Amino acid sequence: MKYMILSYASQRDYNAMAGEPGQTPWKPEDFAAMAEFMTAFNRELEESGELVETRGLDAPVHTRRVGGSPAVVTDGPYAETQEVLAGYWIVECDSFDRATAIALRLGECPGPPEIAAAAYADVRPIVESSGELGF
Repeated sequence: MKYMILSYASQRDYNAMAGEPGQTPWKPEDFAAMAEFMTAFNRELEESGELVETRGLDAPVHTRRVGGSPAVVTDGPYAETQEVLAGYWIVECDSFDRATAIALRLGECPGPPEIAAAAYADVRPIVESSGELGF
């Protein structure tokens, strides 16, 4: 079964990574440690055959929201949105529990303590057809 692991961040998190004033700044060693962790994490998933795809997403300020009728396009970020999708992994593994165990490892990613304390991820099964929907 395939699962999507979704990680989240806020525009404030992206601003801190960019070193903007008023934010808890990321130091170069924070970025290096995060990159090292993510590289090893992704390599382990590749080697186990569980990684299907992974991507990080740019800051919310570079987002466009499309919706409504008639359709309206709005540039981000969005005041009503605290956190947005920051990146994702698609994994193929034996169970929801295994996908959850993979997602739990993301909590080991180094970074400033106040960022790590608020970090979370969602794990969602990917359905291949409407017959697989869980309702």
